[in-house]
Amino acid sequence: MSMIVQSPVTGTTVSMADVPDDVFAQAMVGPGLAIQPDGGRSDALSPIDGTVATLHPHAFVVAGKDGRAVLVHLGIDTVKQQGEGFTLHVARGDAVRAGQLMISWDPDAVRAAGYSPVVPVVALDATPDALSTVAPGERIAAAEKLFTWIA
Repeated sequence: MSMIVQSPVTGTTVSMADVPDDVFAQAMVGPGLAIQPDGGRSDALSPIDGTVATLHPHAFVVAGKDGRAVLVHLGIDTVKQQGEGFTLHVARGDAVRAGQLMISWDPDAVRAAGYSPVVPVVALDATPDALSTVAPGERIAAAEKLFTWIA
């Protein structure tokens, strides 16, 4: 069974290998695709239907009914911002729908603080051949299909 994983933000797709963090670039937590977000205040949306399994101001995991989970990380090293500039709209344990507002944030403020605003979207514990992704360098809108995860 395949699962459509939507882009949580609007921007340009980036290969995970080009994410400036080894954990993501080397797919240590799983394969996926990243998005270089457009600037200005924006909203991060849920990539799938499911339950909020993990929630931080800068990152979240949504677990689907079948157990597959998707990690969205808003920027690199943004944990150091200690939540500043991030507004949560959901709580851990909430049921969410794909495209639902999760967190509001400002990629420009992340960049101004000295961090990369790139947004890795990771299929946790998936094998690389389980994903069919959009090509890097493509424009993508929030809630558009980012990749298909084949179980």
